[in-house]
Amino acid sequence: MKLKRILLKLSGEALMGKQQYGIDQERLAEYAEEIRSVVAGKIEVAIVMGGGNIFRGLQGTGGGIDRVQGDYMGMLATVINSMALQSALEQAGVKSRVLSGIAIEPICEAMSRRKAIGYLEKGEVVIISGGTGNPYFTTDTAAALRAVEIKADAMLKGTRVDGVYSADPEKDKSAVKYDTLTFDEAYEKGLKIMDLTAFTLCKENKLPVVVFNMNVPGTLLRIVNGEKIGTMIK
Repeated sequence: MKLKRILLKLSGEALMGKQQYGIDQERLAEYAEEIRSVVAGKIEVAIVMGGGNIFRGLQGTGGGIDRVQGDYMGMLATVINSMALQSALEQAGVKSRVLSGIAIEPICEAMSRRKAIGYLEKGEVVIISGGTGNPYFTTDTAAALRAVEIKADAMLKGTRVDGVYSADPEKDKSAVKYDTLTFDEAYEKGLKIMDLTAFTLCKENKLPVVVFNMNVPGTLLRIVNGEKIGTMIK
């Protein structure tokens, strides 16, 4: 199926490139070019970034940081990544807006469904940061929530692997790749694609999820144009 409006979920770790932490400018420019090619095809694009390259809330709790504080710190990390992506998109000639689940003026506007859809309809890329605005929720759940809010045709989860496998393909050479799965099958098989809250949101709202390798140039455009790449969960 050809997609008209997508929610692209990118992990913070993906932005590290070959670095151990932080943001790899080369990787950022590559992602901006991939997004530019999709926008040029008149596809409406919203993006949710993770923040694990800067700070991960759950890891922070192991260091003595309160869980709620740690989660808010993680939300701020997603704002930093979103601002970096916006800068890269502007350099690529793509107009974008950063909205946030937590109000941070004058850096970005507060997220609202009407505002996000309005910008999308004008052809702007909408980068939604700040998670859900609440602790105890992952950025996968935030992505699922935002995708449902903006009535996206699908949620595209960009990873460094070309789909969902029966085991970690980087560790187990006998791992089998799935082309399609139902949400129930993915849950029964214990496949760690997203957390259960995100899964439930997608299932209840009949939102298909495509897991694909974001690091292969041209893949994002091929998916929105209807090619069957990666793994589709529906």
